[in-house]
Amino acid sequence: MRIRTVDAFTDTPFHGNPAAVLLLEDADAFPDDAWLQHVAAELNLSETAFAHPLAPGGDTDADWALRWFTPTAEVNMCGHATLATAHVLRTTRTATGAASPALVRFATRSGILTSTARPDGAFTLDFPTAPLLPAEEPASLAEALGAAPLSVHYTGDNVGDYLVELRSEREVRALAPDLRALAALSRRGFITTAAAEDPSRGYDFVSRGFFPAVGIDEDPVTGSAHTALAPFWSARLGRSELTGFQGGTRTGLVRTALHGDRTHLTGHAVTVLDGELLISL
Repeated sequence: MRIRTVDAFTDTPFHGNPAAVLLLEDADAFPDDAWLQHVAAELNLSETAFAHPLAPGGDTDADWALRWFTPTAEVNMCGHATLATAHVLRTTRTATGAASPALVRFATRSGILTSTARPDGAFTLDFPTAPLLPAEEPASLAEALGAAPLSVHYTGDNVGDYLVELRSEREVRALAPDLRALAALSRRGFITTAAAEDPSRGYDFVSRGFFPAVGIDEDPVTGSAHTALAPFWSARLGRSELTGFQGGTRTGLVRTALHGDRTHLTGHAVTVLDGELLISL
């Protein structure tokens, strides 16, 4: 079974966020959940995406069914692994030599998500906008992060993260949180963010994402987080189209466009590994 590792939200190898992609092209259903979780744990990336084709005219208006697993759990939404899957589909030739169409529709836990290939080689994902619900600051959050929040919001049960605004880009970049303490404070994770200190550098806000409760200490570039970051910063900066910079050691860029209850996420991707999984279904 062919497996690819794709760096998402970057056009440079070894940057962005790596995701594994397995296309189950001969399947009409997903394998057993335990098998999917074992594969994701073995690969040990922040997300492994599994997709199988859907028959035309079926129960859902989609082309592929798509699921995402961290090394320890299945998640409701993942942007970078969706981008990676779209990239694999677009760059994989069929037996007739054709690439996948520019528009691909995925049936997921978060409903129908689409990806559109752009002329510049990037992909635009259409995702539901996360709500920004006022939230009480979890007890000992400042101590666990090593920084005092300016504001805290909850992104709703589908995404399941806390969005934590900090004072400065410098403070976000310098974070060295107590991950064990953070894991006890959220069922998924924390998105920390601040306005860019110098927007002339090509981005409007910065963020870092910590998800130790689902087996990811730090996620380099989190697409789903930007469904909350987009409305948060659009309201503050007065623009519907923005660019976010995310990451600690690895970094990437996400272009966001807010369209009411939908958020468009745009980025590049590059395949860095193409191999074979030897354990059968």
